[in-house]
Amino acid sequence: MSKEQNNDQEMQVTEHLEELRSRIIWTIAAFVLFFILGFVFVEEIYNYFVSNVGYELTVLGPFDILWIYITLATFVGIIGTLPVMTLQIWLFVKPALSSKEQKVTLSYIPAMFFLFIGGLAFGYFLIEPLIFHFLVNLGEGMFETMFTVEKYFRFLIRVTLPFAVFFEIPVFVMFLTSLGIVHPNFLKKSRKYAYFILVIIGTMISPPDFILQLVVAAPLIILYEIAITCSVIVQRKRDKKMEQFYQSEEGK
Repeated sequence: MSKEQNNDQEMQVTEHLEELRSRIIWTIAAFVLFFILGFVFVEEIYNYFVSNVGYELTVLGPFDILWIYITLATFVGIIGTLPVMTLQIWLFVKPALSSKEQKVTLSYIPAMFFLFIGGLAFGYFLIEPLIFHFLVNLGEGMFETMFTVEKYFRFLIRVTLPFAVFFEIPVFVMFLTSLGIVHPNFLKKSRKYAYFILVIIGTMISPPDFILQLVVAAPLIILYEIAITCSVIVQRKRDKKMEQFYQSEEGK
């Protein structure tokens, strides 16, 4: 390899690192902006989440007040930064994609954001009330019920956030399938292992009640099946495209 080729490779690596650095800076800047926004409106966000609790939340010290401010502001920062981060990732890999792949993968960005919000809403409005009321009723008549702000919001995040992440699975699998990294046959062969892992996750999220564990695990399994279906659709389109490409090459 000549000296000029080495210099060209070093320049390309340097350009990629500069590009990566720029994308990371934009993502961090977006997070800081949304974090500040969440910090400003933390009282309104807090009042919304505790409006249906039915219990007076308490704090055990001044640091608990700071904890809730930082936690809620961070939550807003993550939600607001998600589309910005996915856009920056897409801009980073864009030069390596064809024009058609660029259009297809760009559509994943809003899909990922709305699925994340949908997962949060599913966990908050459907799963969290079931688990919360089950646990409260479990100790009814035995204890004087008192909740701290920190304990309640830790519980809320633990129940809702996993669903927000798992709702991303279909889009994430579609993206990997379009790049040829994941094949639907692999997902089908791994189904029983995936079910086992998802059931374990369901038992970790939910209390030790068999019915509730099924209620939590069932949506995760359904999401996995949706991911397989999405992967099959993307793979068929990819195979058809490759077949057309080879036919055009043979015709030359």
